[in-house]
Amino acid sequence: MAEITDSIEVPEPGRSQDDKKPRRGGKRAKKGPLGRLALFYRQIVAELRKVVWPTKRQLSTYTTVVIVFVVIVIGLVTVIDWGFTKAVTYVFG
Repeated sequence: MAEITDSIEVPEPGRSQDDKKPRRGGKRAKKGPLGRLALFYRQIVAELRKVVWPTKRQLSTYTTVVIVFVVIVIGLVTVIDWGFTKAVTYVFG
């Protein structure tokens, strides 16, 4: 059976609960600011390689959809604004 304790702390994987030594930070602790910046840049490039970039056709389709949606929303806001203008003019005269 598992022992029930009052503590809700969960030890890090690979470390026992009695091991209270502070962590050093792995790769970053051994490098200076320029080394950390280079590591950051390499991580950015690695993440960008994972991105699935759209084709030209997909890009043009997405752009068209966004432009049509924006035009519709502009028209809707214009009609609502015109209606409120007429209502305020009627009420306050």
